[in-house]
Order: sequence, then structure tokens, then C-alpha cells
Amino acid sequence: MLISDLLGPELIRCDVHAGSKKRLLELISEQLASSSDEFSQREIFESLNARERLGSTGLGHGVAIPHGRVRGAQNVTASFFRLAKPLPFDAVDGQPVDLLFALAVPEDCGEDHLKLLAHIAELFSDDDLLEELRSAEGPGQLLTLLSRTPH
Repeated sequence: MLISDLLGPELIRCDVHAGSKKRLLELISEQLASSSDEFSQREIFESLNARERLGSTGLGHGVAIPHGRVRGAQNVTASFFRLAKPLPFDAVDGQPVDLLFALAVPEDCGEDHLKLLAHIAELFSDDDLLEELRSAEGPGQLLTLLSRTPH
């Protein structure tokens, strides 16, 4: 699955302000729910919170991949957020997060879900890409950067 299959400019939010991790997960839930009629904002928020309770999805280097499984969903729904100011996210390296790739996946997604997470994590291990994402001008440029690496 390609990033360009999951994201469009309307699913990319730039310079988002969130005062807490909880508020950020609420904003992510609203965005994901607005782009799909398969689940509600509450369902995705509860799913994201349940996953975060298992352990932070903060990968380090200012990156997180909040994700959750949603009962009844048939398709993967994604969104990308760049924060105006890094936010504490309990990441493995203790650093605050400013780049987030959020996913809502079907409850029974299984191996496809794991492959997608691995691909996104690999993408965000590129320090040059992270720098470019942080300085990109807007959703269109962010989408181009996220989509240019063929996987």
C-alpha cells in the first residue's frame, strides 16, 4: 500500500496547536472520523487511547504513529499532522513529538496493518526526510515528500 493511496492534501494538517497528548488524540480522531463514514470520532479516540495505554506510539526523533483498530471498519484511514510546537508524547527517546502519521485500521487487518506500520516507521527513520517535512510549506508539499519514496 502506497502512502499516496492513503493520503490526500485534505488529510494533512499543518502547524496544529494542541496543548496536551489527549487533545492531540482528539484532533486526530476528529480528522480520521471526518474522512470516513465507517466509524465515529469517539470510536477512533477510544481505539487510539487503548493503543497508547499499551505503550506510546512515539518512535523517537519527534515522530509518532498513533494508530488503532476499529470494529466494523473495512478500510485503512490515515492522516498526517505537523504540530506548530512539539508536544510531550512519552516517546521512547523522551523527546517531544511534532510529526504524526495517524491510522485507523480494520479490527481484523492483521499482517497488512503490521506491514504498513513498518513501512511508515522506516520512512520516518530518514533524518533528511524529517528535516524536509518540518520545513515544508504546506499540505501539498508534505504530500509530495511523503509520497516520493516508493515502497
